[in-house]
Amino acid sequence: MDRRDVAEALAKPIAQELLGSSIPARLAYVGADGGPRVIPIGCWWTGAALVMATTPNAPKVPALRARPNVAITIDRLDPWPPRMLLIRGAARLEEVDGVPDEYIEGGRKVTPADLFEDWERGVRELYERMVLVSVEPTWAKLIDFETTLPSPVEELMRARASGEGRLAGG
Repeated sequence: MDRRDVAEALAKPIAQELLGSSIPARLAYVGADGGPRVIPIGCWWTGAALVMATTPNAPKVPALRARPNVAITIDRLDPWPPRMLLIRGAARLEEVDGVPDEYIEGGRKVTPADLFEDWERGVRELYERMVLVSVEPTWAKLIDFETTLPSPVEELMRARASGEGRLAGG
């Protein structure tokens, strides 16, 4: 997928809504033991990259350094129709002093307003250093079930429309 296609998918209003929502991202990566992992994680969209932050001693840090390729999903299943933003890219890690602004902004999205000030004070007191995890999308797809569908469903619909009938393996 070229950069123009990625940018087009991410610029769609529903994709922008999901990127700015309070819905945690689901980050999929390969753990240090070689097994798959998927975790919910707060994120901040900069307009060019999804940025997450974690503690330097988090198990995902050495795993992402060893195998930086990741997949990220941000989805809303209710109300109908479901909305899903799928992203792939390579994680870039940077250890920083203190609490990065992106972590605070990501936290603001998911923390109730009346609790945010205490939450922010608590994390600033706790974390001396953090690791920024930035993922610049190299692939993205929005599935909104109105203008876009999962690729296998789109393929089946094209086959049926062209009179090909059933797909191989079906």
